[in-house]
Order: sequence, then C-alpha cells, then structure tokens
Amino acid sequence: MSDKSPVPVGPVIALPGHAVITLLGRDAVAFAQAQFMNDVDALADGEWHWSGWLTPKGRVIALFALLRKDPQTLWLVLLDGDAEAIVQRLRGYIFRSKVTIEIDEGVTVGGRFAAAARARGYAIAEDGVNVELDLGTGEQPRSLLIGGHLDAARDDCAAAHWRVADLQDGLPRLTDSEREQWTPQQLSLERLQAFSVKKGCYPGQEIVARTHFLGKAKRGLALLTGGSPIAVGSDVMSEGKPLGRVMSAASAAGEHVALAVLPLERAQAALLVDGADVVEAPLRDGLAR
Repeated sequence: MSDKSPVPVGPVIALPGHAVITLLGRDAVAFAQAQFMNDVDALADGEWHWSGWLTPKGRVIALFALLRKDPQTLWLVLLDGDAEAIVQRLRGYIFRSKVTIEIDEGVTVGGRFAAAARARGYAIAEDGVNVELDLGTGEQPRSLLIGGHLDAARDDCAAAHWRVADLQDGLPRLTDSEREQWTPQQLSLERLQAFSVKKGCYPGQEIVARTHFLGKAKRGLALLTGGSPIAVGSDVMSEGKPLGRVMSAASAAGEHVALAVLPLERAQAALLVDGADVVEAPLRDGLAR
C-alpha cells in the first residue's frame, strides 16, 4: 500500500505541531541528563539522538530529538504536544540548577523527502543559518531542517505524508489521549535507541531498567494498514477479543496507517479495528542508525 502512494520530494515543508525548546546554561547538560531517558553525556557537541521525558511510573510524556549544540546549549525538537505546558513542567525541576528553559519562537522546523546535504547519522550540520538532521537511509531518504530563516512552505498534503512516514518508521506521534500511557518498551523505542538502561537515575528509570533486565517487555508496536482512516484509541480485535490498542494514526492520499501496541507473542489471525479489516506490515528501518 505504501509503495503506491505518491511522495513529495525536494522542497522543505513546514511540520505542524513541531516546536523547539532550548535549554541554556552551565547546568543544561546535567539537568537534561537527570531528567531525560537517553544518555546526554554520551553526545558530543554537534550530535543528536532520540530521547524523551517520562513520568515516575515510566510512561512517556514527550518524545523528541535532543541536539547538543555546545556544552551549554541543548535543543529539544518536540514532535507533538503543548510545548508551553512541557516547558512549565520542566521548570518545576530546575531548583538551583543554572539553566533556562524556553520555547525558541524564532526558529521553524521543516522536513524534506530527500537525503541530508551534509548531516550524517547522528552528526548534525550547521551552515550558520540552519541546522540539518539526517532522518533517513539511502532507500528512504528524509532530512529535518531547523532555522530562523527557513523557507518552509505550508503543504498539508506533504505534511500528512511526513506523518505517515514517521509511523512507517516506527516513530510514535503522541496525541494528548496517549500521553503518559505507554512505557518506552511498549512503544518499541529501543528501535530508535531512544532510552538508556545504563546511565544514572532519571524519572521512570527503575521501571525501564527492570523491564529491560528482567525481560518483562510483553508488548510492542505493530504497524497496521487499512482501507479507511484508523482511529486513535480504538481496540485492535482478533478472534472476537481485544488484542491491543491503536496509539497513533495517519492518513495521506488514500493511505491509512496506524501504530498499535500489541502482544509481542501472538497467534497469526485476522485483525479488525472498529469492524474494518487491517493488515500488519513490517516497520521500516528509515530511522535505524
């Protein structure tokens, strides 16, 4: 189904819902290391990785790309959610840390269905105006651009294709109803190397580490395709019984996809969502590094 849909290539498209949060100050890296689920200390200046912020019970509040621009400056490229509300919650944990947390209103986030010009893997590229991230592979090229003078056109169709591509790559897009519902393992975030089980403490770390080391991850993401839009929050039914739940969905040009949290071990059987047939498809490796 995905192979038949036209995909826009080339121009930079504006990405609705994306925002950039800046952590600035002497303690920016230490603050992020203590709060977020990936190992910020492992990043060199000019590198990025996927990361997120968890509740104490290990549920994902937000998922983002974290860029280490220099020893005192981090960018969180937030994909979804109320950026101002997240900033306010983060500020509640500053205490005596020398760090400021602000939404960078002066930058725009855009995407392009083309290989990054200079960025490779987890190394960002800067040209003095824009920052570039490599989000794809040779077979599935995508790049992300962030800048104050970014020429990103609003194109609802192309933005819808971008969201579909995110889900096909196993990148969850969190609606408000799905926030604080899922652990990193339930969202298969190990595929994105988005969390650490070896670094020091952070909110939810005990749950994440216990699940990892005791092998208790029972559920993970499955990519579903259907002939009509798939609703977030719907049960995935199999043999008349609920098997799991749709946590993210997207549609573009007649292509309808969803990410559902399903048991990792399950019998092969027909799947239904809201009475309509859906088919499981393999997650792509576009974000593998």
